[in-house]
Amino acid sequence: MEKINAELTGVKKIVIAGHIRPDGDCVGSCTALYLYLKQNMQRLGLEQVDVYLENFGVEFNILTGSDEIKHSYETDESYDLFISLDCGSIDRLGNAIKYFDTAKKTINIDHHISNNNFADVNHVVVDASSTCEVIFTLLEEELITKEIAEALYVGIVHDTGVFKHNNTKEKTMMIAGKLISRGIDFSSLIDESFYAKTYLQNQVLGRCLMESILVLNGKVVFAAISRRMLDFYGAAFSDLDGIIDQLRVTKGTEVAIFLYETDFHEYKVSMRANGDVNVSKIACYFGGGGHIRAAGCTMRGSVHDVINNLTFHIEAQLQELGVM
Repeated sequence: MEKINAELTGVKKIVIAGHIRPDGDCVGSCTALYLYLKQNMQRLGLEQVDVYLENFGVEFNILTGSDEIKHSYETDESYDLFISLDCGSIDRLGNAIKYFDTAKKTINIDHHISNNNFADVNHVVVDASSTCEVIFTLLEEELITKEIAEALYVGIVHDTGVFKHNNTKEKTMMIAGKLISRGIDFSSLIDESFYAKTYLQNQVLGRCLMESILVLNGKVVFAAISRRMLDFYGAAFSDLDGIIDQLRVTKGTEVAIFLYETDFHEYKVSMRANGDVNVSKIACYFGGGGHIRAAGCTMRGSVHDVINNLTFHIEAQLQELGVM
């Protein structure tokens, strides 16, 4: 795929969706593409563009168009084209899968190495920092407005950890520079969407850090939060963003793990690697996916069951690498 425009011939109705529990890159890419298509509907011959995402953090409300994203999947609308963004497999589309199944044509745009090419057209760029970076290359650059640039910039910021993760390449910085040239307030976008935390979020973060545990001779740090603890604080899943990144910077660790309970003895697992441990390989083994140094999955059992299963694979890799 050279440009997204080339895939729109004869298309009147488009639906855009991303993965469950949408993060910054997911929200940013969906919002950016939505704005681009809406602003060019007449030129592209479009009649309707909709976006469906699960509820996301209030920090992304700063993006123009985020208030137009649909969170209810009750309508039985049929679309000419379904565009999946930042989603590695069809099951990760959640309730939006019904629009995927009835669409005349489907497109999958992503950057996850674990993507299984589930659509009619698959544009997966595994060396890109983010789906927002991929989207930038698919849009007519001269038609990228300040509002579109803001959404793309936020997505890149979140998936690169403010340009500090190793997925940040020269191309990433060049694209970020072009987005800044659109007049965006990049400093405020970073502060408001990435760093700013509510008092509640800081309380939950502090609790997780205080109760974190080192295992495998200090090579792995993990923290877990139960539904009971979430209910105690009145916290939502979106209030847990950033905890894994804070765990990751623990000195001397190779891998950080964060678990949160989504159902009885069911945990969403996030993993981050500081060295050469391939956490994507481990996540894929347990039915998840992601990147070499940032991946996740869903696992069942007690916290100890989950950690024991994960550290078995982590230890094996550390031994192969000669770290243990």
